[in-house]
Amino acid sequence: KILLMKRFIDTLKNIWRIEELRGKLLLTLGLLLIYRVGSNVVLPGVDPESLAQLQSQTSEGLLGILNAFTGGAFANASVLALGIMPYISASIIIQLLGMAIPSIQKMQKEGESGRKKLNQITRYLTILIAGAQAPGYIANLMAQQAQLTIDPGAFWFIAWIVLITGTIFAMWLGERITDKGIGNGISLIIMVGIIARL
Repeated sequence: KILLMKRFIDTLKNIWRIEELRGKLLLTLGLLLIYRVGSNVVLPGVDPESLAQLQSQTSEGLLGILNAFTGGAFANASVLALGIMPYISASIIIQLLGMAIPSIQKMQKEGESGRKKLNQITRYLTILIAGAQAPGYIANLMAQQAQLTIDPGAFWFIAWIVLITGTIFAMWLGERITDKGIGNGISLIIMVGIIARL
């Protein structure tokens, strides 16, 4: 065990010596930190002290799993409450449609240009899914008697926009990590969320 730990430490030292890897690692850690901070920023107009019922509702069952994937953002009524899940749903839908729709099948086989088109379609579908999921989240938040500091009508609209924007931001962070950092950004965001909940 000691030898294994020594090898691990030596590997980390070697990674730190390579400037390009060090930059990628720091960028990845910085973007993940931004995501974690965003998971604790409460939706505008919600009194954070009134979220005890929502937090007890998300402590187990299906909502508990969803809360784990978002790193606790779901229970915190965070601006990132929907997390990266709409993007995951959109990706799955595109994969399934690839089996049924010939034009999507063709894009999947076109290589890099097809992948770029599918990524763009996935992004738009993510926005639609987040737009459809946000009212359900807001309705559940209202049903849990979360105290609002603004007019409920204005809150619905503001929260809907902020939740969609939060999902787009989480998707963007994941893509930046994938492009300029280390590893698959979406997977890292999910992993960090689960670790944070544990």
